[in-house]
Amino acid sequence: MADEPDTERMRAFEARLAKVRKSTEPKRSGATGEALSAGEVGWRMVTELVAGLLIGFGIGYGLDVLFGTLPLFLVIFTLLGFVAGVRTMMRTASAVQASQTADASAPKEGN
Repeated sequence: MADEPDTERMRAFEARLAKVRKSTEPKRSGATGEALSAGEVGWRMVTELVAGLLIGFGIGYGLDVLFGTLPLFLVIFTLLGFVAGVRTMMRTASAVQASQTADASAPKEGN
C-alpha cells in the first residue's frame, strides 16, 4: 500500500506548484507587449541622443565639405542634432511615464 502513489494528492500538488512557479516567474518585456524595464528605457534614450548627435554631425560635415566652410555647419548641425536627441528623449520619458501611470491606475487582476 505504501508503494502506490496517491494520484489525487500528486495532481493537487502539481497544480499548486505550477501556480507558485507562474507567480514567481520574471516578467519579460519587448515583444510580449509588457512594460519596458528601466535598463531598456535608459538604453533607448542613450541611443536616441547618440543618433541625433551623429546625424547632425554627418549632415553638418557633409554641408561643410560641399560648401568649403569646415567648422560652421558642423557645429550648427551637431548642436541641432543634440537638441533633436534631447527632445526625442523627453518624448520617450513622457510616454513611459504615461504608461506607468496608466498601469498603476488599472485595476489588478485577482482582487
